[in-house]
Amino acid sequence: MRLPPTNRFTQREAHVMTTISIIGAGNMATAIGARAAGHGHAVEIMSRDTAKAQAAAQQIGHGTTVGEYGAKPAGDIVFLAVPYAGAVDVVKHYGDALAGKILIEITNPFNADASGVVTTPGNSISQQIAAAAPADTQVMKAFNTVFRAVLAADQPLDVFFAGGNAQGRAQVAALLDSLGMRPLDAGGLETTHALEWAGILIMGLARNGAGFSVALGAK
Repeated sequence: MRLPPTNRFTQREAHVMTTISIIGAGNMATAIGARAAGHGHAVEIMSRDTAKAQAAAQQIGHGTTVGEYGAKPAGDIVFLAVPYAGAVDVVKHYGDALAGKILIEITNPFNADASGVVTTPGNSISQQIAAAAPADTQVMKAFNTVFRAVLAADQPLDVFFAGGNAQGRAQVAALLDSLGMRPLDAGGLETTHALEWAGILIMGLARNGAGFSVALGAK
């Protein structure tokens, strides 16, 4: 018996409902958490500042929990939503707690006036994180080209991502799909530096007339 489209979609979503952990408690962390929780995922927030983590969890709602900073994240997919300058140190602090996880970092390593990035080809923040993480951690980059307000609007959205291996990227694609987004797989870790420059591109568009509700996409 052929199910109606709405039921097929519900069944497709159901198999990817999971727990995600978010290291960080800032605006992007709460926006990602709120979108994930709103689409049925369980969310865990982890931050050095417990009070900030608790406030973020309360803002997200949907039973969002607060995890111990530095402990093993509850989710198999972990978002690293911290400023780029401290991202590698955070990963080193977690150490083996990230073993076997998919780690999605969202940083933008902009220079002082956001006219360029401070990284070089072959040495993106994602690649630096991958070098510091356990060998079986799948490090990905995503959401660095998405403004918080666009993410929070919970409308259909293209999301570029890169890193890890093909199996890991398939899992990230399934998660993004479950959040009402179209996952656009840009390839392995070698592509993550290009995504850093894509962050500069969208910042330039926003500053020069498009506004901060603009979003990148592909056809």
